[in-house]
Amino acid sequence: MLGYLIVFLVSMVPLIELRGAIPFGTAWGIPVWQCLIIACIGNMLPVPFIFFFARKVLLWGQDKKFIGKFFRFCIRKGEKGGKKLQEKAGKGLFVALMLFVGIPLPGTGAWTGTLAASFLDMDFKTSVIACMCGVALAGVIMAVLSLLGVGTIGALT
Repeated sequence: MLGYLIVFLVSMVPLIELRGAIPFGTAWGIPVWQCLIIACIGNMLPVPFIFFFARKVLLWGQDKKFIGKFFRFCIRKGEKGGKKLQEKAGKGLFVALMLFVGIPLPGTGAWTGTLAASFLDMDFKTSVIACMCGVALAGVIMAVLSLLGVGTIGALT
């Protein structure tokens, strides 16, 4: 039971997300399909909060003494990701966001994708559906890689 909780919680951590949660869970002996479901749910849970609140909190804290530097970094990352998506996608922003979230590389994922969508002023429903499809895609990729023995845990050992 502890392994399931850890997979769920790790999948909510920025930058790690399900890219780390699925290989971790399979290394703990949890069946890959269960890791996939738990990690996708955990990865999607923060998305509405990120969409509605992250931008406001980051803008508020960018000039604060102790947190300002980190908040400015996050703002630049969100704006850069949003601009890059918009330049490459044009009218295909939904597909671009889905692929950005769905390709399990460092710096991509639900957190960055949702933040970029909020900076692009995408509507909530479109952003969430694109992120959900992307999370599912990333989850399937990581599940396959975990079944093949390739993943975060394998790369670290």
